Amino acid sequence: MALTLIAKGAEADLLLDPDWNGRKALLKRRGVKKYRHPQIDRDIRRYRTLHEADIIHRAKEAGVPTPLIYQLDPEGATIVMEFIEGVKVRDAVPKLGLGENRALFRLIGEESGRLHRAGLIHGDLTTSNMIKDGARVVFIDFGLGEVSKEVEKRGVDFNLMVRMLASTHYTVMEPLLESFKEGYRVTMGSEAEEVFRRADEVRGRGRYIDKE
Repeated sequence: MALTLIAKGAEADLLLDPDWNGRKALLKRRGVKKYRHPQIDRDIRRYRTLHEADIIHRAKEAGVPTPLIYQLDPEGATIVMEFIEGVKVRDAVPKLGLGENRALFRLIGEESGRLHRAGLIHGDLTTSNMIKDGARVVFIDFGLGEVSKEVEKRGVDFNLMVRMLASTHYTVMEPLLESFKEGYRVTMGSEAEEVFRRADEVRGRGRYIDKE
């Protein structure tokens, strides 16, 4: 069956294969960038493909729900992975009641803390990169992910969540942010408060820059 383009990003395309070896699969393919030297372009796309697959694998080992990887093609800069049935959290929030959303964000906070405790940074921690699949939340798109336990990078990750809530889910921002923090504290323990403080500093720097 033909592949269907379901999303086109700056770095990669997402294609749906409805019958990849008898199962529905998602292909993430990093396309050629003609403005780069061909060999440099191949090396960059190969590295980023391997790196993202490694982060996904590490996250799953840490207990964070992520798509299963079916096949890795570094030379073709393609990851074939499980297609997650469900709805993006971004789209689920408006359809849920406050109690359901609070429980959802407490779970997201726990999983985010589990990710950070394992020394992993998502890099784009927003509700667009999380899929609600029944009772679980699956984290997707680790293209900007990295291995790090730096408080600064954890703070930047958390700040992305705060900014997303302020812009996309502003009518319920305060209770959902508090629920996220509650869950994050469960898995991060005493380190959580330092991350929250650093995120405040990151936001402060942004406001200062904006005023310049």
